[in-house]
Amino acid sequence: MNTSIWHQDNAEAVAAEARRLLLKRLPQASRRQFLQRGLTLGGLGLLSGCSIDDNATAEAALARISRFNDRVQGWLFDPSRLAPTYPESMITRPFPFNAFYEETEAPRVDGARFLLEVTGLVADKHRWTLHELRKLPQYTQVTRHICVEGWSAIGKWGGPRFGDFLRAIGADLSARYVGFQCADDYYTSIDMATALHPQTLLALDWDGQPLPPKYGFPMKLRMPTKLGYKNPKHIRAIFVSNTFNRGYWEDQGYNWFGGS
Repeated sequence: MNTSIWHQDNAEAVAAEARRLLLKRLPQASRRQFLQRGLTLGGLGLLSGCSIDDNATAEAALARISRFNDRVQGWLFDPSRLAPTYPESMITRPFPFNAFYEETEAPRVDGARFLLEVTGLVADKHRWTLHELRKLPQYTQVTRHICVEGWSAIGKWGGPRFGDFLRAIGADLSARYVGFQCADDYYTSIDMATALHPQTLLALDWDGQPLPPKYGFPMKLRMPTKLGYKNPKHIRAIFVSNTFNRGYWEDQGYNWFGGS
């Protein structure tokens, strides 16, 4: 095969992916302007800072485009815009199990002995019991979980607003990131604007009952403004930071912002 043709084909594929990632999040007026100008290979080079001439360079370019897409999603995120809610009659039953392991391997956490660790830019670093978390104002929502794999399901979650919890621990709300460590070794991080969104819940309940292990006991972060992989389960530690941290799937190529 002519290597110059191969390189050109792969470069075009990278440019097409860049266009797809950007157009997914740009508003309509910006889309028209973007399409009028077009993302050429030269433009892609400006975004990526490199020449697209082999697989390794293409991967590096896509990684830079992914980070650029994260920034675009962050710019466009409206912290006052609510995700759609649904009647309880539309709840998906059974709600799908989804993890990087089989359902029988979901961790079993002793709720009576559980203590939630909080670290980083917070004033109150005492460890929280489930009883203390349930003393915070509780909210419920029926929202759609959207999986990056292409499926979605509607569920009912309950618990304190995560923003209320952050205020209760005296978190620095001007910090950029909130990170999570989980009992199943999962980890991820989110932007502070999403953490403070009124629909972001520190979910303790599923469908009116304490979360079962398969759905994340003792707690999961429920964010209808994010794709499913950004919603960590079995949370055991939370930290507030200005240092960027990625996540389990993000370290394997998924977008960090992960907006739905």
